[in-house]
Amino acid sequence: MPQKKPSKQIQSRLDQVREAMRQKSIPALLVAHPADYFYLTGFTGEDSAVLVTSRSVVVVTDGRFEGAADKEVGWAKVRFRKGELTPELVSVVQSARCSRLAIQPEKVSVATRDALRKGLKGIRLVDAPPTLSELRECKSAAELKKIDAAIRVAESAYRAMLKTIRIGQTELELAARLEYEMKRRGSTEPAFGSIVAIDANAALPHAVPGQRRVKKGCLILFDWGATVDGYRSDLTRTVFVGSIPAKFEAIYEAVLTSQKKAIAAICAGVRMCDVDAVARQHIADCGFGERFTHGLGHGLGLDVHESPSLSWRSDQTLRAGMVVTVEPGIYLPGLGGVRIEDDVRVTSKGCQVMSHLSKSLKTAVIDVGR
Repeated sequence: MPQKKPSKQIQSRLDQVREAMRQKSIPALLVAHPADYFYLTGFTGEDSAVLVTSRSVVVVTDGRFEGAADKEVGWAKVRFRKGELTPELVSVVQSARCSRLAIQPEKVSVATRDALRKGLKGIRLVDAPPTLSELRECKSAAELKKIDAAIRVAESAYRAMLKTIRIGQTELELAARLEYEMKRRGSTEPAFGSIVAIDANAALPHAVPGQRRVKKGCLILFDWGATVDGYRSDLTRTVFVGSIPAKFEAIYEAVLTSQKKAIAAICAGVRMCDVDAVARQHIADCGFGERFTHGLGHGLGLDVHESPSLSWRSDQTLRAGMVVTVEPGIYLPGLGGVRIEDDVRVTSKGCQVMSHLSKSLKTAVIDVGR
């Protein structure tokens, strides 16, 4: 039978969002980002949206997800569209008879916003309060358990993949094996496009795997994650085949120490930019300040990149229950790069490193088969 009312957790989230709407005099909120409407309602359908008012929740989807809607949001109103999503949203909003509609500006495309504005004559579009993203920043015990499961899957898959590496394999082959091993262990999909980067390709923080091949003495950077029950993990390790050049030994030690220092600085109440500065200062002291070209980390949960931002740009403070990545890196164009990344839970007294893969210099040197 369809569920007649939302779970206590879902109801609590709806109550908090509605209170923020009330304070801002917002009669209706449109939630179109999949991770956001899943968090707020539990609905898993794609290419859908949810309209929240003070008294109702309307899920707009299509016939592909009729079963999911009946099982997951039987307590809500459901509209099944036959055409495109945006025109149906216009109709649903008009039926709500509201004077203002809040949308998440960072989650709605310019084209969709323009189409809504044209279709909703007399209804003012306003920016939604950040309540939903703020709620998602701090994870419940159930959410932490799912992230932990995604980490365990990713770690186990990585260990299995390392045993299969052979001279001559390409980056694409290694990425495919890593994703295969994650799926074997229960990952529904990679948390993001897995990065496997050999030598000079590893100098690109968001490298795309290609045809570079494993050879003796090469450097391989792996950045990957699993997805379990919608929640994601995000890990990076850098390894060296057979031996490590002296220059990269110094770089590896600099990155590893900077990460350890940053993790030690994490605690509820500490500013994000201050944690970033700890890692950045150590890398600068080692002579590679200009080669650390991105922020220290980001929030992790239903999205692999979500609020908060652990970077020099943010003076937001850490809160207990947040899960952030800590991933300093040093990149030498044309030569390669080193990045080490772990997933860390913020606590009231410090933090807990949730990922447990070895990252010592000794274990970063691997032997592979021919």
